[in-house]
Amino acid sequence: MNTTDNLDLAESYYNAMLAKDFDKMAGYLHNNVHFIGPIAEMHGKESVVAAAKNFGGILQDIQIRSRFVAGDQIMFAYDMVVPAPIGKFRAAVLMELKDLLISKIELFYDASPFQEKKSEIFEANSQS
Repeated sequence: MNTTDNLDLAESYYNAMLAKDFDKMAGYLHNNVHFIGPIAEMHGKESVVAAAKNFGGILQDIQIRSRFVAGDQIMFAYDMVVPAPIGKFRAAVLMELKDLLISKIELFYDASPFQEKKSEIFEANSQS
């Protein structure tokens, strides 16, 4: 895969999340994907998809501002938009690819507005 393909794959992952097409989103993830974020860390595609479904319930938009790639790593700087009182917040992600799939996702953002909703987002059984 070339660097453009890596960027396209990572952007397609976020487009699927935004479209709430979680089956398609899961198709971009390695079975043993490792997720690291400010308020949670998890391993495995099922856990990551469950958290994305929960977060997807409030996600309104993703506005990617910058894209960088170095080999099998990509980095995005972006704004995510969720309902008030949080609204738009800045974030960055470092992703690693393995076997043409996303094998690691490391998110960087100010998690303080999300502390109250942590269990609703990151617990698999919170989705009805």
